[in-house]
Amino acid sequence: MQHTSLLLLVLLLIGNSILVLTEDKTSEDKKSSENKQQSSKELEDGHKPCKIRDVGEGRKVCVCNSEYCDTIPRPKKPSKSKFILYTSNKQGLRFHKTTGQFNKKHRSKKSEYDIHVNPDQKFQKVIGWGGAFTDSTGINMKTLDKKAQDLIMKSYFSEEGIEYNVCRVPIGSTDFSVRNYTYDDSKTPDKNLEHFALAPEDFDYKIPFMKQAMELRKNGPIKFFGSTWTAPLWMKTNNKYYGNGFIKKEFYQTWADYFVRFLEEYYKNGVPIWGITTQNEPSMAVLGLKDLPTVGWSSTNMSIWLRENLGPAIKKSKYPNTVIMALDDQKLFLPWYINSVFEDQNAKKYVDGIAIHWYLGVFTPCSAFNITHTKYPDKFILSTEACSGFQTSSGVLLGSWERGEGYSKDIIENLNCWVVGWVDWNMVLDMKGGPTTIANFVDAPIIVDKKSGEFYKQPMYYHLGHHSKFVPENSVRIGVTQRICGRIWVTAYQKPDRGIVVVILNKKDEDVTMRIVDKTMGVATLKISKRSINTVLYWYD
Repeated sequence: MQHTSLLLLVLLLIGNSILVLTEDKTSEDKKSSENKQQSSKELEDGHKPCKIRDVGEGRKVCVCNSEYCDTIPRPKKPSKSKFILYTSNKQGLRFHKTTGQFNKKHRSKKSEYDIHVNPDQKFQKVIGWGGAFTDSTGINMKTLDKKAQDLIMKSYFSEEGIEYNVCRVPIGSTDFSVRNYTYDDSKTPDKNLEHFALAPEDFDYKIPFMKQAMELRKNGPIKFFGSTWTAPLWMKTNNKYYGNGFIKKEFYQTWADYFVRFLEEYYKNGVPIWGITTQNEPSMAVLGLKDLPTVGWSSTNMSIWLRENLGPAIKKSKYPNTVIMALDDQKLFLPWYINSVFEDQNAKKYVDGIAIHWYLGVFTPCSAFNITHTKYPDKFILSTEACSGFQTSSGVLLGSWERGEGYSKDIIENLNCWVVGWVDWNMVLDMKGGPTTIANFVDAPIIVDKKSGEFYKQPMYYHLGHHSKFVPENSVRIGVTQRICGRIWVTAYQKPDRGIVVVILNKKDEDVTMRIVDKTMGVATLKISKRSINTVLYWYD
């Protein structure tokens, strides 16, 4: 999403929306000593530590190549009454593991902040976490040798990585392709989709890596969902991939059938699809952006298409259980766009969930999610796209801790307001933040440098991992009462194995002493380092 479009979108919608470290500069000898101590401790658990590189101005990345990449094995359940604390911070720790003990007698010293965990108070089930198999992701991975490619895939999907389980795949091209294309670029109308075929990009950059991800993930299947950006030109009112174009009404059924054909072709090629979204960012077509591939939908026409075409087509297909998610656009549209679509009960019945994007989140209070959930409790809310670097400071900013903090803050705020998961945008980009057909250079959790054969794990990767690694599918968000300031965010879950996970984001420029208070376990005192993301795990059994 381009930063210029964000300003336009605000104008369009305004009428519709009412560890203990210091940050002192330490010597290189001290840093080296700390890294050695960390390495020896973590290698005992099979954890290959991050090879940290300072890229300037205190920004740090973890360097990987075909021979080495850091790992994070699954934690082993500690003995009763103990907890595990994983910390990543601006100073350079990455999944740094420490352990501690709960005090059953509540005799710990009073802390600055108490977090009361209440597993009896249960909210939504988590669906999961992930990123998108864009053309650019595949293109960039294939600039590396096979060993390095495998290490990227393991970093995202294996038990030694951050264990993604929900991934988006574009249906055709996006702005993160090297050309515009669809699956039926016939010169004349093809109402029966006789010329429908997957593109070379599917076989070169998407399907092989998706199948590898399926093989790497051992803890249940990956939920893949597809999203369209644009439609064949002959279906569109403006006869262009981009701009102010809509689906011609005579092709509503053909467009629905197009989605079914996508499902069929991916299944044929060994990739089952869990769900689809109705359209990526239809608001962008309303704005008529010059180059962004898109299709526009008013809420009224979306309701008609769902009721008459897409819903029935999916239910009559070989894949009637395919999940349908509506909106797939900015949070700013909640709840009014969905309210309009769902006025028609025969459209609403086909929709399983609501897909949202993180852009313009500053204009969308958490109450919008709460209102939407309260009104439609049977429709899950999933965050389906996010990236940094789309603003005026566009492109890649290697080692930006602040961009990682932005991810964690959004994840915690969303999940605390009924969202069931969080899916990133491009998983892998180049040093510039592309390739992209429209010069929409952005950032990604992993950046490839094809000249050196290295790839760099950004702070965003670790921030996402503090959630995806430790909060598996079907975990349930539980009650957390906390006495915190405006720069500390907390959320908590109970995993299917009854383990408790507490995630703490500290954006303060000072270390903080916190206490987890659990009526069953007692009190655990934590030293939370400044500018850090932390995950605490403990079990009742």
